[in-house]
Amino acid sequence: MKFDLHTHHYRCGHASGEIREYIEAGIAHGLSVIGISDHSPYFWHDDDHHQPGIAMAKSELPNYINEVLALKKEYEGKIDVLLGIESDFFPDYKEVYQNVYKDIPFDYIIGSVHFSGGRSIFDKTLFHDVDEKKKREMKDQYYRLIMESAKSGMFQILGHIDAMKGFYPAFSDIDSPLVEETLKVIGETGVAIEVNTSAKMKDAEGWYPSDDMLEKALHYGVEISFGSDSHVPERVGDEFDLVCEKLKEIGFKHMVYYKNKEKRIVEI
Repeated sequence: MKFDLHTHHYRCGHASGEIREYIEAGIAHGLSVIGISDHSPYFWHDDDHHQPGIAMAKSELPNYINEVLALKKEYEGKIDVLLGIESDFFPDYKEVYQNVYKDIPFDYIIGSVHFSGGRSIFDKTLFHDVDEKKKREMKDQYYRLIMESAKSGMFQILGHIDAMKGFYPAFSDIDSPLVEETLKVIGETGVAIEVNTSAKMKDAEGWYPSDDMLEKALHYGVEISFGSDSHVPERVGDEFDLVCEKLKEIGFKHMVYYKNKEKRIVEI
């Protein structure tokens, strides 16, 4: 069976299309399960809609939830529609996010580090005029955040765990023992990581994470999920079959998705 747990829509401000369009695209691509996981609001900020080109407004969250739950009922028997969210991880505001999420019937929450050292990991100037020592420090800081997100207990899946390479492909070559330590911790906590096929939309191309990281993930018993990270309906399920082939080649026997926050196994 095919699934895709990482999809966005117009509410985040940098994706296009209605949720219904993503569901219909999932059906057209032969998916059995589609997860809707738009970007979480900035709950820590006083403004209702902080950075409208990045995340949805706080006031839109109930509308988002109600729409997904209504579509879940409407499409029952055609495709399993899951309610998810891609949540930023800010250690200083962890309890703020936990309090918001505790009463929402999410099937799963993707935890993603989008900011490290106070800057977006997708800032194209992030590594400009930075020496090798500083690059190592930046990579270490990023993986400390990911490690902390795994330990937080807030998430079922961690999103694009080497996405800092998005506009700086050489990021993968920066030596840091924290990468392997992070994968070890992820394996111990039981949270999954996703193979995210959206790196092709940036300079890095390919997928997140790298094949090398996937091999290490297998060694540490890390569960693998799948997400296209589609911001247009046309990318729903993008390269799912190729991902399955690569995972089998590495040695994985299955992938996972989550429903009612319970792990479901999908053999590959």
